Parts: sequence; structure tokens; C-alpha cells
Amino acid sequence: QLQLVESGGGLVQPGESLRLSCAASGSTLDGYAFGWFRQAPGKEREGVSTIGESGVNPMYADSVKGRFTISRDKAKNTVYLQMNNLKAEESAVYYCAARRWIRSMSPDNYPYWGRGTQVTVSS
Repeated sequence: QLQLVESGGGLVQPGESLRLSCAASGSTLDGYAFGWFRQAPGKEREGVSTIGESGVNPMYADSVKGRFTISRDKAKNTVYLQMNNLKAEESAVYYCAARRWIRSMSPDNYPYWGRGTQVTVSS
């Protein structure tokens, strides 16, 4: 059974950066696509970025294009989300999720989820 644990969240000021990690256990990354999602209080969970099993052509929400980068490290069995130039409105709990093979920006398509890590962007 694939298990996911996120880390790397915290409190940062607007314009600063964070790198989130999603450590997988119970399986290697092979055969899985991954997504990063976020949910702010009172709002629906939204897709931030997704990467397929091949790692080619990841997708990003329009709001984060050019600032966020998703990557996967087979040797470390970990997926990352590098977030630069963070904005206050991006404060949320960030979740890592996994599904077989094909990337997707819809949270409904993911059966495996971590518990999330809090990101707070505030001056």
C-alpha cells in the first residue's frame, strides 16, 4: 500500500520560497503519477501541479506557472514542489497525492493522499 508523507511547510513572508517534499513508502515511484493540491479554509481543494510517471511535461495551475516547479527523485522515492515568490493568498494546507500512471489536476482522480503540510505566507 502506497503511503505519502508531506514535509517542508512553514511560515514565510511574501516573495520568499519553500520546497515541499512528499516521501513515498510501501512502493517505489514507478508506475505512479503525482499531484500537489492545496486547500485554504472555506475553499475547495484545488490542483497546483501534477507530474506523470515519465516526468515529462508536468502541468501547473495558471496561478503558479513560472513560480512553482514539480519534480520527482526516483533514488530518494520523493516528489518535490519548489515554490518561489509565494503570495499571501497561497496560504493553505498543501497535499501530495498519487494515482496510477497518468497525471491529473483533479483531486477526485487520486486514491492515495498524504495528511498535508501547512504553508502560511504572511508579513
